[in-house]
Amino acid sequence: MRFLVTIIFFFIVSVGFSQSSALANNYFDQGEYEKAKAIYQKIYEKNPRDVRNITQLVATYQELQEYQAAEKILLEELKGNVIYPNLWIDLGYNYQLQDKPEKAQENYQKGIAMVKKTTAYAYAVGRSFQQYNLLDEAIVTYETALKDKSNASFSVELARIYGEKGELDKMFESYLKLIEEEPKYLYVIKRNLGEFVNEDKDNEANQILRKTLLLKNQQRPDVMYNSLLSWLFTQQKEYQKAFVQERAIYVRSPRKNMRPMFELANLAEEENQLDAAREIFDYLIENEEILSRKVEAQAALLQLEIDHATPKEYKKIEKKFQQVFTQYTQASSTEIFPIQLQYAEFLAFQQGDQASALAKLDELLNSRINRHEEAQAKLVKADILVLQEKFNQALIYYSQIQKLLQNSVIAQEATFKIAKTSFYKGDFDWAKTQLKVLKTATSKLIANDALQLHLLINDNMQGIDSTHTALKQFAKADLFAYQNKDTEALDILDKIIAENKGQSMEDDALFSKSKILLEQNDFEAAIESLNHILMITPPSIYAARTYFLLAKTYEEELNDPEKAKSNYEKIIFEYEDSIYYNEARKKYRQLRGDAIN
Repeated sequence: MRFLVTIIFFFIVSVGFSQSSALANNYFDQGEYEKAKAIYQKIYEKNPRDVRNITQLVATYQELQEYQAAEKILLEELKGNVIYPNLWIDLGYNYQLQDKPEKAQENYQKGIAMVKKTTAYAYAVGRSFQQYNLLDEAIVTYETALKDKSNASFSVELARIYGEKGELDKMFESYLKLIEEEPKYLYVIKRNLGEFVNEDKDNEANQILRKTLLLKNQQRPDVMYNSLLSWLFTQQKEYQKAFVQERAIYVRSPRKNMRPMFELANLAEEENQLDAAREIFDYLIENEEILSRKVEAQAALLQLEIDHATPKEYKKIEKKFQQVFTQYTQASSTEIFPIQLQYAEFLAFQQGDQASALAKLDELLNSRINRHEEAQAKLVKADILVLQEKFNQALIYYSQIQKLLQNSVIAQEATFKIAKTSFYKGDFDWAKTQLKVLKTATSKLIANDALQLHLLINDNMQGIDSTHTALKQFAKADLFAYQNKDTEALDILDKIIAENKGQSMEDDALFSKSKILLEQNDFEAAIESLNHILMITPPSIYAARTYFLLAKTYEEELNDPEKAKSNYEKIIFEYEDSIYYNEARKKYRQLRGDAIN
């Protein structure tokens, strides 16, 4: 019982101290130093060995210019059997504030001397120096500790200090030395280097790091240097140069891993560096030993060609598909399933040959495939049936996918497509019911698309028109866009815009029109349509998306970084709650030339 009472007593005392300390810290942060001092002094009287409280009390005395009081406490503490070496630094800084540089240095050296005896003190002493912006002394502290043996924490702190001082070459040398000794820190170091390196290859930090890595790799070749060079070139969006380094890593590494190259090819494609992406995919196809990965690379290359082809080039792509099928004659249907599925989509959506596409899919569905492959094939088949406006048949296949792989991402995609198909049919109430289910979808993209469609339907079912004429027209235009009948879609959208001035449907039609025009590369007309959205009163629900789309168009298509920045800036300052905020902030900083972590 006595033991329990003792525990309770110490718990109450501990809670009381922590609350008092928090109150004192709050007073200190607000500049109310007299109030903070009174509480810190009471804590010191009850617990004179609390080093954190001592440090805060000393700092409070210094703010009040009560240097003698600070000195008295520090000297008293430094007489004890247990000495905290960082207090020598606090004492030295107390003298420095009194313009006594000799006495300050004397105490700084005492702190460093303790690190020579016990390297474990280095972090406490070094951090104290850093706190007072005494970076040269902090460097000496960590260098002293590292003379005896390597220590990752000390090396990282040392490198950071060099960075703070602008001594980039020394910073990079410190980081590289650490990776040489401890390769496991490669990821952490890349993250730290990201504070200095950015997209601009002419940036001083980029140039110094590149020269340092190239020189080290010449003197002592190591895949670590290739990895860092690849990372640097990727930051600079020089994907072909990054590929050279990844290829060197692949050739020299005993464990063959081509996944980094695959990711690099995808990045290159995203940045519209198609030649680089093609070169990497070609290398993957030629050198990958695992058939499934080889097929994955082949499918990615074919998709790149499809996504960036004009109708005149479809014959060439058809020929490439046939060459691939000839190449993999010995492979089973399941082994080249991704390309067969891709070919069916190409036949239906690019070639306009839905009959052949459906026959191909039926052939796949009758072969020995697993449940995931079955769901994928049925999803494409249903998409083609929607293309043919055979909505009820499409809904059957989408429903089968929901049951086949319940709660999976592909099942959620099928649910969204049920809603979309119902929307095309004009069954808006059932579409809304399906969309509500997707509010918590695993895929953020599906959840967001579902939310947008739900808002569109809901907003345009509130008016006096019980027949929902405008919404039905919009659904028809949306279906035409899905069927690649852009002219018909634009005609309907223009009619909706003309007949629904000031109505909720106006900005929906304008935004849809803008997307079609952008796909047609009619940037001038698209920008005009997007700007029209921004002039609508009250402000359109599409405003944030419109600014983002304008910014991306100016940045990626029209090479006008200033106009891109101004549109990203609008999102940053006026639409902080938007899903586009983080990406807009990142893009804005990149265009401004900031280092991006």
